[in-house]
Amino acid sequence: MYDVTLQILLLLFAAAFFAGFVDSIAGGGGLVTVPAMLLAGIPPLQTLGTNKVQSIFGSASATIAYARQGHVQLREQLPMALMAVIGGMFGAMLATVMPSDVLRTILPFLLIAIALYFAVKPNLGDVEKHRRMSAGLFGVTLVPLLGFYDGAFGPGTGSFLMLAFVTLAGFGLLKATAHTKLLNFGSNLGSLIVFIVSGAILWKVGLVMGVGQFFGAQVGSRLAMRIGAKLIKPLLVAVCIAFAVKLLADPAHPVRMWLGL
Repeated sequence: MYDVTLQILLLLFAAAFFAGFVDSIAGGGGLVTVPAMLLAGIPPLQTLGTNKVQSIFGSASATIAYARQGHVQLREQLPMALMAVIGGMFGAMLATVMPSDVLRTILPFLLIAIALYFAVKPNLGDVEKHRRMSAGLFGVTLVPLLGFYDGAFGPGTGSFLMLAFVTLAGFGLLKATAHTKLLNFGSNLGSLIVFIVSGAILWKVGLVMGVGQFFGAQVGSRLAMRIGAKLIKPLLVAVCIAFAVKLLADPAHPVRMWLGL
């Protein structure tokens, strides 16, 4: 049984606030919260389950903020959101039977890969471009696939969705971010249902972090709508690299143990 102290709760609240802020602008909030919970000593499966509790607060908060300003039409995007729910449920089913060391092993390398991708990616703007994939095809292929990834792993899903909207659906960056929040909510909901059934949730941690996510997302979404998403690349690159280094520096990390470091 994981015993959480008040100090750890406060630190996780702060991490969730920052994650909600970052996620509402650029996606990738899980790049902050998942490593933070792992570093706090929470077991990998409980980290994934608890992350969905707090993530759903952030994605709901940002979705509401963007919808109120007309950046996403909730009724029109409902079918796509349902596909994200289904993908998230199947991904979470995989997570409940996946060996616990898998996430800790691959996460630093995933973080580094995402950081490199953002570092070399040409500047993205808020102007919509040519669509390379129809909305229907996008909704039945990439959406459930990324929803599955979100349920099974989580970190970086918002960033992947946002980039997919920009590069394949032709959305401008702000519109892509707004739609990403709705689909994040869907995949979070689907995976949360599975994690609740499996009992892989630390409710105290999840609800405290959820409050942090909610307020962080409110601040971040308002900033994004006011000045755009100019902080996306440097912010995500810095966060990815910092947490990858921190995780690999842990003496208990599987890779370090395999190498005898």
